[in-house]
Amino acid sequence: MKNLKKMVLLFLAAVLMLTAFTGCFYVEVKEAETETREETEDEELFSLWEPDASSLAALIEYVEAVTDESSPDYIPPEDRVATFDMDGTLIGELFPTYLEVMLLADRILRDETYSPDAEMLEFGRMTREHALDKSFPADYDYEFSYHQARAFSGMTLTEYADFITKFLLNEADGFTGMTYGEGYYLPMIEVLEYLQDNGFKCFIVSGSDRFIIRTFIEGVMDIPYENIIGSDTALKARDQGDTDGIEYVFTGDDTLVRTDELIIKDLKTNKVVQIAQEIGRQPVLSFGNSSGDVSMHNYALYNNQYRSAVFQLIADDDVRDYGSSAKGPELREKWENMGFNVISMKDDWKTIYGENVVKTGEFKWLTDYAEDRTPADE
Repeated sequence: MKNLKKMVLLFLAAVLMLTAFTGCFYVEVKEAETETREETEDEELFSLWEPDASSLAALIEYVEAVTDESSPDYIPPEDRVATFDMDGTLIGELFPTYLEVMLLADRILRDETYSPDAEMLEFGRMTREHALDKSFPADYDYEFSYHQARAFSGMTLTEYADFITKFLLNEADGFTGMTYGEGYYLPMIEVLEYLQDNGFKCFIVSGSDRFIIRTFIEGVMDIPYENIIGSDTALKARDQGDTDGIEYVFTGDDTLVRTDELIIKDLKTNKVVQIAQEIGRQPVLSFGNSSGDVSMHNYALYNNQYRSAVFQLIADDDVRDYGSSAKGPELREKWENMGFNVISMKDDWKTIYGENVVKTGEFKWLTDYAEDRTPADE
């Protein structure tokens, strides 16, 4: 009988040990399966990124930390605000220059429905001559905004959107296989979608005209119009004349038109002011590509009640785009010393605009905008 009891006890001990071992093995297998599944999901989500990109790893780690309710870095959904610059961050700016600059040149130098005066024509020609080598005068940004407001003054919002849409159908200069309207950075679209899937409210904060951005992103980026902040030109009712808006009554026969009055150029600290006024929350994520975005980055990075992060894109790809690989290391060091995560177009992205898009290395800019227009005021 004693031997039988011993055999039973030994049998039960063996069963318990086997059960414990099996349970541990099961937990380890499930954990491994979960990790593999998460890695696969990340790879599928970021299929256009190199898997070893340090910037991507930093972004994923950050998002996982601030969306985990058990994490000390947790951020409530209502405070998950991410701001993005537009030109050079979400879309190309090197074919051969900024989209809104090309739109103005097209209006001044090619639009047969528009008759520029001598001042406007001189500015358009100067823009044409300096765009390829980026040698614009130091005060070009403000001069540009002044002329942009004048050139499109009197257009309704629909007419302005139609003008932009028509231009976006043109083949992007310096490339084959892509129109201007398709010139967005595909890997950054994946970032937008990833953040939105994780409860972030994404805003575009750009130096470009607000209505250009609204038209450009249509059908491409799932960002509401109200989440787009940009430079602004004053609007008024078409029949308002010189009557102040506080006195004029808008009627069913009215429509809004653009004026020649620039309200704000949304660059540098103006971006911070606009964010505070229009969003009302301090961003916890900021994405940009130039010194014009540093103020916006610092606003997110410092004196924030939540853990925040900044990502700065560098145009260091001279094979698939018109960036400078030589300046890449210098820019990386500069931005990393400021506490920014650096996204390298050359090293971090499998593609920029898509595999069917090819850089030609040649621009038709000067030929396309050659003209012999006579100023309207002569």
